[in-house]
Amino acid sequence: MSDFTIGRANAAVPARSSIDLYRAVWRWHFYAGLLVLPFLISLAVTGALYLFRDELDAIIHSYLKQVEIRDDAARVAPSAMVAAALAAYPGTVAKYTDAATADSSAEITVSTETSGKLAVYVNPYDGKVLGALPDRGTVMWTIRYLHSLKYFGSYARALIEIAAGWSILLVATGIYLWWPRSQTGGVISIRGTPKRRVFWRDTHAVSGIFVGFFIVFLAVTGMPWSGVWGEKVNEWANGNNFGYPAGVYVGVPMSQQRLDTIAKTSWSLEQAQVPQSSTGGDGKAMSLDAAVATLETLGLARGFAVNIPATPDGVYTGSVYPDDVSQQRVVHLDQYTGKPLIDMHYADYGPMGKALEWGISVHMGQEFGLANQLVLMAVCLAIVLLAVSAGIMWWKRRPKDSLGVPPMPSDRRVFRGLIVPLAIGGVVFPLVGLSFVVMLTLDWLYPLFRRAIRFAPPAAGA
Repeated sequence: MSDFTIGRANAAVPARSSIDLYRAVWRWHFYAGLLVLPFLISLAVTGALYLFRDELDAIIHSYLKQVEIRDDAARVAPSAMVAAALAAYPGTVAKYTDAATADSSAEITVSTETSGKLAVYVNPYDGKVLGALPDRGTVMWTIRYLHSLKYFGSYARALIEIAAGWSILLVATGIYLWWPRSQTGGVISIRGTPKRRVFWRDTHAVSGIFVGFFIVFLAVTGMPWSGVWGEKVNEWANGNNFGYPAGVYVGVPMSQQRLDTIAKTSWSLEQAQVPQSSTGGDGKAMSLDAAVATLETLGLARGFAVNIPATPDGVYTGSVYPDDVSQQRVVHLDQYTGKPLIDMHYADYGPMGKALEWGISVHMGQEFGLANQLVLMAVCLAIVLLAVSAGIMWWKRRPKDSLGVPPMPSDRRVFRGLIVPLAIGGVVFPLVGLSFVVMLTLDWLYPLFRRAIRFAPPAAGA
C-alpha cells in the first residue's frame, strides 16, 4: 500500500509540472495577444491594401497617373516637362521621375511657396500637365503611413518594434499550446459550430499554425523600419564608411547631407552621405536632359527618379527601386562633368543588407510578382481571422466581471524556463526586452495587489 501511494505521488509531480508549464505558457500567450492583436488587425488590413498600391493608385488617381500610349509620338524632353510643371505650379523643381511604363505619366516634384511640396503629373508624350497632388499625397501613401504609424510620431515607431517582438512570442507560445495532446480535433480540423467555444478555439489554433511562420517573417522583415533596432542595425550593417556598406570605395568629397533627406531610398542607404560636385571644366552645370541621358546610358531601370542639385556643390542623384530587388540602384553624378561619383548596386550591399533588402521586398509584395501579393493577402486575411477568433474565444470563456487572465501556475518556479528565451529576445530587441520586464513585474505584482484589496479592513462607518 505504501509503495503504491509513493508511486502515485511521484507520478503526480511531472503531471503537476506539466500543468504548471502549460498555464505559464498560456498566461504569456494571453498577454501577448492582449498587447499585439489590435496592432495585428491594423497592420493586416493596411498591409493587404498596400500590397496592391500600384494597381489601386492607378485606378484611384487614373486621371493623373495613366496616359494613352502613343507609339508614333516622340517623348517630350525632361526639361520641357519640368518647364510645363513650373508654368502651372510656380516654384522650385526638386525631382524628376521618369514614367515607369508606356502608359504612365512622369512626375515632377515642385516646392511652392503657397502649397508646399507638390507632385505634378505630366504626359510624357505631349508635355501636358495633368494635375497635382501634395507630395506623397496619394491614397496609398496614406495607407503606408497608417501601416507604419508614422502619423503618430517617433514613439509609435517604438510601438511597432515592441509589437513585432511580442508577435514572435505569440507564435512561439501558440505552437506550444497547439501541440497535439491526444485530442481528436483542433489540430488541422475544426470541431463544433460557431455557437460553441470549441469552434472558435479550433479556428484560432488551426489558422494560427498555418499562418504562424508568416507572422514571424513579417515581424522580422518589418523591424528595419523600427525606431531603435532598425536605426542601430543600419549603423552596424553599414559601418563608418559614410553610411555605405563596407567594401564600397568612397574616395570623393562628401557633404553632411543624408540620402534619405533628399530622395526616397532603400533601408540600407538611409544614412548614406551624399557626395559633392567639383567645379570641373568651365563650371557650367549640365542640364537635366543630359543627366537623364547619362543615367539611361548607365542602365538604370525605367521609372528612376532624378534629384536635381539645389546648391553649387550638389549632385544629380538618380535612384530606382523596382520590384526586382536586384535592380535597385543609386547613382550620384557630378553636376558639372556628369561623372558618376558613387554608383551603388544591390550587389554592393553587405550580406546583412542584401538579406534585409530582400526580406523587405518580399514583405511589400514585390519580389515574386502577383504570387507574392496573393499569398500575403491570404496571410493578412488569416491574421484578421486569427485575431477575431481569439477575441470571440476569450469572450465566451471570460468569467463575469473579470479580465479572464489564465490561472497562475501553482509553482511559479516554472517561469524560470521562460525567462531564458525572453532574455535572449530582450538582448536582440532592447525595447521588446524592456516591455518583457515591465509585463513580468506587473504579472508578479497583480496577485499581491488583488490579495491586498481582498483582505483590506473595511472603511470606518461601512
